[in-house]
Amino acid sequence: MRVHFIAIGGSAMHNLALALHHKGYQVTGSDDAVFEPSKSRLAKYGLLPQEMGWFADKITKDIDAIILGMHAKPDNVELLKAQELGLTIYSYPEFLYEQSKEKTRVVIGGSHGKTTITSMILHVMHYHNIAVDYMVGAQLEGFDTMVHLTEENDFMVLEGDEYLSSPIDRRPKFHLYQPNIALISGIAWDHINVFPTYDNYVEQFDIFIDKITKGGILIYNEEDTEVKRVVENNTNQLRKISYQTPAHSIEDGITYLETSDGPMPIEVFGNHNLNNLAGAKWICQNMGVDEADFYEAIASFKGASKRLEKIGQAKGKVAYKDFAHSPSKVKATTQAVKKQYNNRNVIACLELHTYSSLNAKFLKEYEGALDAADQAIVFYSPDAVKIKQLQEVTYDQIAQAFKRDDLMIYTNPADFKNKLFSMDLDNSALVLMSSGNYGGLDFNEVKELIET
Repeated sequence: MRVHFIAIGGSAMHNLALALHHKGYQVTGSDDAVFEPSKSRLAKYGLLPQEMGWFADKITKDIDAIILGMHAKPDNVELLKAQELGLTIYSYPEFLYEQSKEKTRVVIGGSHGKTTITSMILHVMHYHNIAVDYMVGAQLEGFDTMVHLTEENDFMVLEGDEYLSSPIDRRPKFHLYQPNIALISGIAWDHINVFPTYDNYVEQFDIFIDKITKGGILIYNEEDTEVKRVVENNTNQLRKISYQTPAHSIEDGITYLETSDGPMPIEVFGNHNLNNLAGAKWICQNMGVDEADFYEAIASFKGASKRLEKIGQAKGKVAYKDFAHSPSKVKATTQAVKKQYNNRNVIACLELHTYSSLNAKFLKEYEGALDAADQAIVFYSPDAVKIKQLQEVTYDQIAQAFKRDDLMIYTNPADFKNKLFSMDLDNSALVLMSSGNYGGLDFNEVKELIET
């Protein structure tokens, strides 16, 4: 089968391209720019486009499927040629469904925790040598790609993103997977450029539940009041299983999970991660892994990439980086670090980097998000605001939104770095939250700062 990717360089897209190459497909692709690590990974298997840009003559009648990435525009010359030739065009989630429609599909949805829960499930399966197909939103230890596809595996585990499917398909991705087993971890308004109101956003999860196959299983976080309301009001014929944060304790910076065999030390921490763990356990049990085997495997789970990922540690000092950027995630991460290191000075740094977080109307959602930290710093780039063509965000607006008198705010990367590297980090826990890199911060330098 010959497949062509329009916008092959994206994180998700290049991983799917590699998965199909490993499956034996003939894969080609185009993009106007490809960055690391996608560039090296595609080049290794001869899949990196020879020339950057879009070329209509690449699109020929012998292509069996076009996979269209979100980076492309509706007027992309390759897309227009494919439409003219009547080729089969798939969005990323549509193609994944085509690859898994004969399998048992397990879809992890929710505004937060999706990647971590999916990663926990895959870690457990990998630990017990249970082969499954999968798609996850982070690079995992022990896994070569973020997408794996076979003919023979019975299960397909999918991280269910609620963002749009493609430039010409405005449906949320997780509406297309039609799960047999599904999970919803939480609902907190996000992606306001696509879902302008809270009610409109919540409605997407109700539709997701309707898409679960009749007689399927829905596992949900009953501690999230919105999730509980949406699930309990939905009339789809499903088996519904609720979960909650399990009993645990913290001693000397180590979290112990209460099990039937007594307290068990685990690598991850924070109520939100323990809540994620409870959801993952139910999914694994419905995939045939019993509770004892789950606990044995999860004890060695260190977390998904960029999800409370430890940068460096020395006596009395520790630093983490985290992908948190939405208000609920920022609050949960900050609280988790303070609870884990309650006798230390917790320094929480947040970069406002996404479309939603840089939107002046959305900023008020961050009230209280950094309250658990002893010191709080916010960094944002006015240039990023201009690039996203948003209304200017001011220093005063940010200060007012977080409602914290001692909040430090930086707009210059050098000033932020100088502040960070001049702070007294003895007896401290530093957490850097962002989907970016604070204008070019080298996390290896942060590691050196902590460990020297």
